[in-house]
Amino acid sequence: MTRAVILGTGSSLPERILTNAELEQMVETSDSWIQSRTGISERRIAGPGEYLYKVAAKAGQKALDAAGIKAEDLGLLVVATVSPHILMPSTACFVQAELGAFNAFAYDISAACAGFTYGIDLAGKYICAQPDMKVLVVGAENLSTRINWEDRNTCILFGDGAGAAVLTGESGGERGIIGADLHSDGRLWRLLYTEAPPSMNKDVQPPDWKGPFIQMNGSELFKHAVRLMENSVKTLLAKHQLDIGDIDLMIPHQANIRIINNLKDRLAVPEEKVFVNLNRYGNTSSASIPIALDEALHEGRIQPGDLVLMCTFGAGLTWGALLLRW
Repeated sequence: MTRAVILGTGSSLPERILTNAELEQMVETSDSWIQSRTGISERRIAGPGEYLYKVAAKAGQKALDAAGIKAEDLGLLVVATVSPHILMPSTACFVQAELGAFNAFAYDISAACAGFTYGIDLAGKYICAQPDMKVLVVGAENLSTRINWEDRNTCILFGDGAGAAVLTGESGGERGIIGADLHSDGRLWRLLYTEAPPSMNKDVQPPDWKGPFIQMNGSELFKHAVRLMENSVKTLLAKHQLDIGDIDLMIPHQANIRIINNLKDRLAVPEEKVFVNLNRYGNTSSASIPIALDEALHEGRIQPGDLVLMCTFGAGLTWGALLLRW
C-alpha cells in the first residue's frame, strides 16, 4: 500500500513584529483585552518587498532543502491562500518561477484557514495515483493586505506568514497520511468573508459592499468552530479505529486560544499534546498549521512513529481533520 509521506517542512515569516502595545496606539484596545480574549501577544506583518509569493517561496525552499530534493524534481506545486499576490495568475505560478520548479504544474486553492489541510489531502490523492510524484504544498497569507485597521474586532487577530511541506509516495511502511475528514458549508459564508474590490460591472455590484476587508461574526464562528472540529476529529478517529489517547500531538488551527482550549477540553486531549504558537503569530489562516508543524518538528515535539492530528476551521465555512503517522 502506498501512502503519501512528508519528506520535509519549512516556514517563513516577515521581519516586522506588531505587538499589542502598538495596536493600542492604533485602535481602542489594550494588551490585556486582546490576550484575555484571543491569546495573541504579537503578529508578523509584511514589510517592503515581502510580497506573498516571496515569503511563500522562502518557506517552500526550506521544505525542499529539508526533504533533500531540488525544485526541478517537483511534479506539482499547490499554494493555499485567500490573500493572493494578484488575482491572476495564481500565486503558485509566481512561486514556481521564484523556485525554478518548471517541471511542475502549479495552481492555487482557496479554502481559507483549512487550505493547507485541504492541500495535503489533495497531494495525497495525486500521490496515490502516481507514487513517485513529488508535491510541494504551501499555505501562505498576507492578511495585512485585507485588514481594516480601524476595526478592532479583526485587526488584532490576523498576521502574515507561510509554511510548506514536500510529499511523495512510500510503500510498505506505516508512516504517511492515514486519512482525512473534510467538510464545507456555503450556507454560512456570511460568518467570515472578504469581498473583492469594487466590480467594474455595475449589474453585479453587491448592494451592501463594505470594502475589500475581512468581515467576521466572531461569536457565531466560535460556536460552529469547536463543535464541527470536534465532530470531524471523532469521525476520523472512529473510521480508523483509533482513540484520542493514541494521538501523540494535535496541531489545531491557531485562531483563538479560547477555541483551542475548548476543543482540547471537549476531546480530552492533555495540554502537553497540543501545539500552540498563536501568541507569537496570531491567525495566519492557511499558513497557520504548516508554520506550527514546522516549529513542532524543530522543537522535537514530533518523533518518528508519532501520530499527528491536524484540525482546522475557516471561512466557507470549511473545516476538517487530517491524521498522519510521522
